[in-house]
Amino acid sequence: MNETTKRYIRVDHAGEYGAERIYAGQLAVLGRGPKGDLLRHMLEQETVHKEKFEQLIAERGVRPTAMLPLWHVAGFALGALTAAMGEKAAMACTVAVEETIDAHYAAQRDALGPDEAGLKGTIEAFRLEELEHRDTGLAHGAEQAPAYRLLTGLIRFGCKAAIRISETV
Repeated sequence: MNETTKRYIRVDHAGEYGAERIYAGQLAVLGRGPKGDLLRHMLEQETVHKEKFEQLIAERGVRPTAMLPLWHVAGFALGALTAAMGEKAAMACTVAVEETIDAHYAAQRDALGPDEAGLKGTIEAFRLEELEHRDTGLAHGAEQAPAYRLLTGLIRFGCKAAIRISETV
């Protein structure tokens, strides 16, 4: 396995770990409200994604990112903060994160060769579920969140930075 593939597995595990923490933070604030079941469903899907990448890390001997303790706190804080801003802000967070991950996964899918058909299929399946999350966020009023463009722009920037850091650290 080449270094690029190891980097993909490392960063994808970190991203799914972070997504799981974001939804946990949102659930801590909104879990008893009308969006609780929706957030739990998305959290369950992110957990499946994270567990698959944990499996790949173990099977392929990939070093996970050293940033997991920071992503543990930062992901939960992002989720809780956006949820505290309201349901629409929590959905805006989902849209920003999932759009960033869609582009990230699509680039990986396109770069992987036929020797990595299994990983490519996993990434594409997860990408499609992330797009469902984005669509859910849009359907639940994300664009009506206060300062939507600023909020999603900041979250996208943070996600892109976390991706770059997790690839190597």
